[in-house]
Amino acid sequence: MIMKYILTIFTITIFIIGLFTFSINENNKFVNASSKAIPSVVTIWSFQNSQYKNKLNSIGSGVIFSSDGYLVTNYHVISGAKNIIVRVDNIELDAKVIGFDSNSDIAVLKVDHDKDLEPVSIGSSESLRVGDEVLAIGNPYGIGISVSSGIISATGREYGNPYLNLIQTDAAINPGNSGGALINNEGNLIGINTKIFSKTGAYQGLGFAIPSEKVTQIAAEIIKFGEVRKAWIGNFRVTSSRVLLKDEVFPSLKVVEIEPGQGIYLEGLRTDDQIIKVNSLPASWSNLTSAINYSLPGDSINIDFINKEGLQKITVQVSSYKKAS
Repeated sequence: MIMKYILTIFTITIFIIGLFTFSINENNKFVNASSKAIPSVVTIWSFQNSQYKNKLNSIGSGVIFSSDGYLVTNYHVISGAKNIIVRVDNIELDAKVIGFDSNSDIAVLKVDHDKDLEPVSIGSSESLRVGDEVLAIGNPYGIGISVSSGIISATGREYGNPYLNLIQTDAAINPGNSGGALINNEGNLIGINTKIFSKTGAYQGLGFAIPSEKVTQIAAEIIKFGEVRKAWIGNFRVTSSRVLLKDEVFPSLKVVEIEPGQGIYLEGLRTDDQIIKVNSLPASWSNLTSAINYSLPGDSINIDFINKEGLQKITVQVSSYKKAS
């Protein structure tokens, strides 16, 4: 009886110690992730010069992209600004706009510092799962760099932007967090915080971030070319329709006009053909524009369509935008 009592006490003690240890490890995980990423997140003030004073346009956040001073933020943070100040390493520096892409809401800035900056460690957003823990780092309401925690609520969202597969999170994101970092529990960047859904303008548990793969892709384009080269698969027009295939009705995009001799025409698409899938997704205007605008020259887009001969599958090579001749 005594031995049973001792074993029970021992088991309970081990369980309590285990819980305590787990709690410490969980806490250290967030501490370590925050410590790793915070030095790479900056505060951004954009000003709109007037005749009499330098008027504050907006307050936001940014992420150090490279050690030589390139920063990534949201385009809406610096849109319309004549003067941009960035706080890096507790030093306020003038920033130059290298380029931006309004469709994705990404902008690249450049600051000159007398030493190398600490770039954020880039993680993968493609392997994210709903329920994964995340931290949001930024400058909410201009009070200073802050950290909030949450989970991935959903992926592949198109909230307010049909061109991006946004990450949804319940980590607290408020005005001023725009352009800041969404990181995983290893301290690696998985997204750039870009917007919130709110009826009050403040945090309501619905925040959205641009996936890190897309951020790095766009930023690299801007740094290299000064802009994002627009994706192009030919000049054509479509209209929403429906088509019958094997006794089943599918939503489709009917080709009403297409320019010969270029782009998707060379792969076999013709007037009156019915597009039924774009990258395995149902044919819709938003899915088509998303596939095109989410791509860069050199990427490929898979299209299923129906013509007089039946179901066809083609892969279209994306090239740089060309105006109609």
